[in-house]
Amino acid sequence: MAREDNRGRDRRRRDEDNGEPELIDKLVQINRVAKTVKGGRNFQFAALAVVGDGKGKVGFGQGKAREVPEAIRKSTDEAKKTMIRVPLREGRTLHHDVKGRWGAGKVVLRAAPPGTGVIAGGPMRAVLESLGVQDVVAKSTGSSNPYNMVRATFEALKAQNSPRSVAAKRGMKVADLVDRRQDGASAPEAIES
Repeated sequence: MAREDNRGRDRRRRDEDNGEPELIDKLVQINRVAKTVKGGRNFQFAALAVVGDGKGKVGFGQGKAREVPEAIRKSTDEAKKTMIRVPLREGRTLHHDVKGRWGAGKVVLRAAPPGTGVIAGGPMRAVLESLGVQDVVAKSTGSSNPYNMVRATFEALKAQNSPRSVAAKRGMKVADLVDRRQDGASAPEAIES
């Protein structure tokens, strides 16, 4: 189990038992929470974690326990169960710009040219790096609550479509869809000349 520290916890591990690919675990936040009972307060730890394979699959999970390691384990287990697949262009960026919202959390994700890097803050960066995105510009315009930011980022990623899926829905070929987009861009030039 190799470990990389990159602003908090970032672990890459290969599950030999299941034969699963190498997963990237990122701990987004740990919070101490209290429940008031008759005898006083019961303290627990709540953890928010993101897990991805770096190749287009990512998930997030929450866990709560009396001890920090147990809370982290619960959150990573839930994240593995809730992984989603996101289509990536050239395996490095998004296909199109997209907005996501969850509660008061609002995010905007934009595709970027090669060499841009991951320009995103905190919880969004954890999600995008675990997903395997290398070039993206992201902005959070709403709440800075990590739970809402992560969920809003996932809502945006779920809205991501690849040209192949759009062509299948429309009953077209991908080449026709791409040609149509290029013809629309070159039409004004033909009129001017």
